Amino acid sequence: MTYALIAPPVAEPLTLVEVKAHLRLDGDDEDALLTSLIRAAREHLERMSGLALVNQGWRLYLDVWPEGPIQIGRAPVQAIESVTIYDAAGAPVSVPLDGHMLDGQAMPARLMLSQSPDTARALNGIEIDFTAGFGNAVDVPDGLKRAMLTHIAQMFSCRGVVSPDNQPALIPDGYERLVAPWLPRRL
Repeated sequence: MTYALIAPPVAEPLTLVEVKAHLRLDGDDEDALLTSLIRAAREHLERMSGLALVNQGWRLYLDVWPEGPIQIGRAPVQAIESVTIYDAAGAPVSVPLDGHMLDGQAMPARLMLSQSPDTARALNGIEIDFTAGFGNAVDVPDGLKRAMLTHIAQMFSCRGVVSPDNQPALIPDGYERLVAPWLPRRL
């Protein structure tokens, strides 16, 4: 199971204005740094949680059809765009999405297809394109935005010690409590 980002988000969950207000900054001397820290905070949160904050396009590669529902480790899943398999000649074949069922809010999301034809390709012979994310920036839960703001503040305070390329270096106290409601639960 491999994931590839095929359409990155068109905007970040936080604006530069929101971050500057949180940090109580007036000038624009640090705008480039803050923009990179916003991206670093989002990417870190998405990586550690399996969430997609703002809508983005992903591709899930599978070798074989699993028994039962297909689990999608990016959440929330808004839509399944396409399912493709490869025939013996290596040509892509679209799998009809008629009658598919998606539980996109589950973590992991679950997809049931009415048919699951075999692929001739041994590796990555099944491609599932989907849209994941809460929607636009205004749809991202406030707790996740607050976690990003505290993380950005922590990274900003370390800007003289840790270069932006090596961020995130530190995770602030309370970060885990803010993101915990959206993490997958393990039994």
